[in-house]
Amino acid sequence: GCMIESGMNIPYVELHCHSNLSLLDGAAHPEELVAQAAELEMPALALTDHGVMFGILHFYHAAKKAGVKPIVGCEIYISPRRMTQKDVRRDARSSHLILLAENQTGYNNLMQIATTAQLEGFYYKPRVDKEFLSSHAKGLIALSSCGSGEVPRLLQDNRPQRARRAAEWYRDVFGRDNFYLELQEHDIPEMKGLNPALVDMSHKTGIPLVAT
Repeated sequence: GCMIESGMNIPYVELHCHSNLSLLDGAAHPEELVAQAAELEMPALALTDHGVMFGILHFYHAAKKAGVKPIVGCEIYISPRRMTQKDVRRDARSSHLILLAENQTGYNNLMQIATTAQLEGFYYKPRVDKEFLSSHAKGLIALSSCGSGEVPRLLQDNRPQRARRAAEWYRDVFGRDNFYLELQEHDIPEMKGLNPALVDMSHKTGIPLVAT
């Protein structure tokens, strides 16, 4: 993605990218994604598969070989309550969040999040809860994700105050410079009003925007 700030001209880097290890969300092998990024002269590329980090090793080595900076990430699932609570009526619908490792500490925390999501929080999807996330947030950059992210979903449900509280929670957990409201354009009717609402929230809260 690129940070949205007046007067800035930043090369586009894909920060929300799924490989064939994101079932039904990606078709390309991590090495193919790197090759395409290199062909497009992207200086860097993130891999953010859904709930897993299986492709990171292939991705990292391919990126280094191609001269593309690898950004290690994951699109995690957050449970609506505690990750140990598993009720089909209340806990089956999790929300999405993009996490990117900023440094070695962030990478270690991301590995712990992905592992715990599989071994302790799995219910329909590998999940963690906000308590676990907040205790493993150091060294991570978070993006609000797609229409299934908590903040975008609340905005689409016409609950702007709850959406703002949620966004401010993520900002406080990850740090003022480490949480971004994510803009996407996929010509999906349900998301037509979402980008303007996210831009408005950014103006009101000071939370920065990123395009993916």
